[in-house]
Amino acid sequence: MEDPWTKNDNTTNGDVMDSPQPFACNFRYHGPNSSRRNLCAAALFLACAALTGCGSTEGSSSVSPPATKPTITSFTANPTSINSGASSTLSWVTTGATTIAITPGTFTSTSATGSTTVSPAATTTYTLTATNAAGSATASATVAIAALARPTITSFTANPTGINSGASSTLSWATTDATTVAISPGTFTSTSATGSTTVSPTASTSYTLTATNTAGSTTATATVTIAALARPTITSFTANPTSINSGASSTLSWVTTGATTIAITPGTFTSTSATGSTTVKPAATTTYTLTATNAAGSTTATATVAIAAAGGPLTITTTSCPGGTQSASYAGCTITASGGSPPYTFSFNATGNYAPLPEGMALNASTGAVTSALIGGQGAYTVDFIVTDSAKAQATQQITFAINGSNAFLTTIFPATSIFHHRVDAASSGLPVDTSPAAPIYSGDLSATIRPFFGNDGNPPFPNGIPAIEVPATQPDVAVSTTLYESYFTSAPIPDYAPVEGTLYSNGDRHVLVYLAAGIGTKPALYEMWQGIYENGPWTDSSNALWPDVSSNALTPQGNGTSDAAGLPVGPLLVNADEVIGTGSPTAPNGAVLHPVRFTLKDMLNYWVWPAIETAGVGSCVAAGSTVPAESQISQSTPPTSCTMTGPAGEIYRLKASVATPGCAATSPQAAIIIAGFRNSGIILADNGMSGGLIGTPDARWNDADLECLSSLTLSDFEPVNVSGLIVSNDSGATSQ
Repeated sequence: MEDPWTKNDNTTNGDVMDSPQPFACNFRYHGPNSSRRNLCAAALFLACAALTGCGSTEGSSSVSPPATKPTITSFTANPTSINSGASSTLSWVTTGATTIAITPGTFTSTSATGSTTVSPAATTTYTLTATNAAGSATASATVAIAALARPTITSFTANPTGINSGASSTLSWATTDATTVAISPGTFTSTSATGSTTVSPTASTSYTLTATNTAGSTTATATVTIAALARPTITSFTANPTSINSGASSTLSWVTTGATTIAITPGTFTSTSATGSTTVKPAATTTYTLTATNAAGSTTATATVAIAAAGGPLTITTTSCPGGTQSASYAGCTITASGGSPPYTFSFNATGNYAPLPEGMALNASTGAVTSALIGGQGAYTVDFIVTDSAKAQATQQITFAINGSNAFLTTIFPATSIFHHRVDAASSGLPVDTSPAAPIYSGDLSATIRPFFGNDGNPPFPNGIPAIEVPATQPDVAVSTTLYESYFTSAPIPDYAPVEGTLYSNGDRHVLVYLAAGIGTKPALYEMWQGIYENGPWTDSSNALWPDVSSNALTPQGNGTSDAAGLPVGPLLVNADEVIGTGSPTAPNGAVLHPVRFTLKDMLNYWVWPAIETAGVGSCVAAGSTVPAESQISQSTPPTSCTMTGPAGEIYRLKASVATPGCAATSPQAAIIIAGFRNSGIILADNGMSGGLIGTPDARWNDADLECLSSLTLSDFEPVNVSGLIVSNDSGATSQ
């Protein structure tokens, strides 16, 4: 019979293994006398536990392996090289460490993995010591202090490099790693690595920029040259008229450059104005000498005023007439003549080479009086007056009539909820860019500059822009005959003094826009004609359009033609001087443009998007594998997949937020207000024409030099706007927000 006490060695027969085995204290009882055998097992178990620390829940126990020193997996510096005063991060990963210490320094941590920041004053090798009860392990990482280089001067320029004495030039610099900059001669210093300062040297000067840091200094030079002062230049010195009757007056006018004083002899007249005029009344034919002077010397020019003998040459002695304001009466002007053989007959050139009188004004053929109870026209009209004496001799004189517009009513057309009054800038409207392949301005037109088709110098001698006029609710209807395209009315409240684009002599679009004010029981309405003609009545046009209630948002039905290629209303999309000037003045305007401004491209796409209702374009688009029918509406929300041309009628484009306002806007306040409108309300593609043509009203208050700033922008500065989320109804201009 086998021994009931056997060591459990995982054998099947209970025999004790002959080879030495670790004392596992694992026993199993197989026979009788359990009490005695249990006491023995307990004693042996206690002995095992005392010697090995083992334990068992079922008569078994294991011995823990002896402890080992920590392991350092990584110890790194990032970056390994820094400038003096900068920082580097020491990072470690260890296994089995109970404490971490980094020297030099007093840093300690109980985290096996972590990081800390150091800012050594010199190149330093850091030692990481990872410790536990079994001992320590070390690793090192070095942080190098980069040698500091002297500063670099990227640029140092003078602008302008040449100035007149007493003028200023701007010195601009750009440096790297400089702590101070100094400019000499002078005492200018700065701690800005990039900047500018203004200098006004009295002589040509070479300026030295010294950029310094603790490693040393670097220099660069820029020279400002004082231009040698030249004697003044006299551009013109004229007498007008050059021949007068005894006792009459003539105006001497001069234009000079560089003059500090002006003197006219004979006489004692002096002036400090480089440009100006004065009136003389010589008793005999006199040659006047203009002397223009500055520190470099003097320049002279002469002009002669002849005293005509009685019955001498026929001359128009009136050289100017006062301006006026649209929809107001005219102060009056009388064209006078002398010489020749009275009586005289007065007329003006009606050949189309010069403008007629502003609409609503009339010339008395017998007296030469120019009068008007209500001026209809607006803008600058240069009229060639003709006087004919009894002997059929003639004299001519060109006189310009500068007429201010009265167009504030244009901004009230359609409700405030209309798309024509909705902001489109991304910041305030949230409207996204239109990513449709049809939307962008055609690539061949992107380089075109914005060109204002309004003002006073762009279409001489005719007014420049599309005029508009307001008439009262009581304005009577007159007959209108349409000869070519769509006709929405055969009679309308269009007076004979309504202004025509380019005047009645124009061969262009000849738009006529009339706003009928609301009255008792009547709605405000907008009447528009294309190629309107009124020559002794009645009115005729090639097409017309009507919005019978512009207090509503109703659009002309989709696909119907109007007086505009895109089917849009022209009037409320014109930029006008009243909205730009606001309550300010032409030189200090304070208004705002709160609607998209109509513009033209050489060719539009042969489709339209809301709010347009038609097009006259080129190209085609494909959707769902099929060509979209030409001259139809396409959607911004479900756009076509490809197009052979881009730029649909009615697309609104806004000035990109990333495009800086041109620098010229700082001295061009009218343009600055219009450019702000480009950002906030955009421009809308309305017609075929010159690419970038921006359309506005004629007005004597426009400053053409100011408006030239608009040409600093190109069509590539604009992006299409997706307004599909605003649509309430396809036949309504109302917006959903």
